[in-house]
Amino acid sequence: MVVVALSIILTLLPIVVILLLMTWKQLAADLSGTIGWLCTLLIAILFFHTSVEVGLRASLAGLISSFPVSLMVLASILQITFMEATGAIKRIVVFVKTLSSADKAVQIMLINVGAGTLLVSVGATPVSVLPPVLIALGYSTFVAIALPALGFDALCTFSLLGAPLVVYSDMTGVPLTQAAQVFAAYLPVISTLIGFGMLWIVGGSKLMKEGFIPCLIAGLTNGGAAVAMGYIPFLSSGVVLTGVVAGACTILVMLLYLKILGKPIIDKSQLTADDLKVEKEMSLFTALSPWIILVVTLFIINFYPPLKDFFFTKMEMAVSVIPGQVIKTRMLWNAYTWVLITTIAAAVFLRPSGKQVKYTVTKWWKRALRPGFAAAIFFAIGFVMNNTGLENVAGKWQVVESSHNMIWILAQGSAAAIGSLYPLIAAPLGLFGGFISGSEASTVAMFAKYNLMTSDLLGVNSLTVAAATAIGGGLASVISPAKLQNAAATIDALGQETTVIKTAFVVSLVITAVTAVICFILA
Repeated sequence: MVVVALSIILTLLPIVVILLLMTWKQLAADLSGTIGWLCTLLIAILFFHTSVEVGLRASLAGLISSFPVSLMVLASILQITFMEATGAIKRIVVFVKTLSSADKAVQIMLINVGAGTLLVSVGATPVSVLPPVLIALGYSTFVAIALPALGFDALCTFSLLGAPLVVYSDMTGVPLTQAAQVFAAYLPVISTLIGFGMLWIVGGSKLMKEGFIPCLIAGLTNGGAAVAMGYIPFLSSGVVLTGVVAGACTILVMLLYLKILGKPIIDKSQLTADDLKVEKEMSLFTALSPWIILVVTLFIINFYPPLKDFFFTKMEMAVSVIPGQVIKTRMLWNAYTWVLITTIAAAVFLRPSGKQVKYTVTKWWKRALRPGFAAAIFFAIGFVMNNTGLENVAGKWQVVESSHNMIWILAQGSAAAIGSLYPLIAAPLGLFGGFISGSEASTVAMFAKYNLMTSDLLGVNSLTVAAATAIGGGLASVISPAKLQNAAATIDALGQETTVIKTAFVVSLVITAVTAVICFILA
């Protein structure tokens, strides 16, 4: 019993170290993650009978498996920096400022749920783009920081053109369509609750009552689009574009709602002289060209069967870092490749100057490397934990002694201590994982195998449980220090994010609790 308890403590120690470094020492995620990885590696070698070779191979396998996220982070930051340099983002912001000034609840749904989901799906960052828009529309700095970090959280699984969904699919071994169907069971409820959470942050129970109908419509549309993409056969082939479709549908439904009520959709009275100048200098189509080209390209690739078969199936570009374990990189299908290609293609419309290109490269280099590495290092931690105790036995790599595997130890301990109530802790576990890693995909990488193994021991639905952890990881966006600091920095309100966390924590905790209950019922 003492040995088992010690093993559990040692398994959890790297995660505790990361948490303390981020909260107590306020160390950045990439540095905290690196120290956590070294701690995991040392514990695996010294206490879990794992060779240095296995530890390093597992780390490399984790880095490669992170590509759908880490390389997408690099590519999307390059694209958004390019759009900033050429003035495209400024033009898009001017347009968003004109939407639905006559109905605050609809405006919140339009900008933060609709546009927020759409932005994060194509690789843009709502916490960078939307806070200045909300300030210009008259919202407080508190609201301008909180709402962009919360609005897209329900469909965070489909952010970065479905990168977390791809990771979930790879880690659980289920097809993308089936993975999307598992998540779809949660999303109509979670999307609606997020809408009400935002109304509560802005205007308390009064605004929640006033905005009940548009919030309900927006939430059900956002989540319902995810259900449709997962279950309708024709649509399911493009399931990685769910966030794009859901965000667009939410915007369209809110505009239709305004039209039915006879309220103005576009109101330019909010625009300043500088805004009008920006509007005149660049068309909205030109500003949106990188995203339009990207989305059209990905729709063609995913909905035209011969291309889908070529890029997804025939060009798997599989590698095997750990013998017996195959990683299908699908580099020519994954979104990061097309983000890069379409960004270059959009230069035909945006026509960047040499100075703007230089600014893009320089700024990207400063912005992108650390977030990209931070995304990757948590995958490395997860893969080391998953493969502790692995040995080469007569040419076959396997875990000979189960007690030498960190995940087996955690699963056994959880099954014994929590039993049939385990599905209730899956979502809070994800909230914790998302807080320390800053990413839903990283949360999946760290906890998927643990969820699968524990669920199998208890005889509950492992896919449903793993999805609840992922959704919890997405809900952590609104309490992530890095994301909130990013939002605060864009409106010169650094320091305000600490106040936001206190309020946002209550909202995220309530929605996480509902996710836990849904998981318990379904699992």
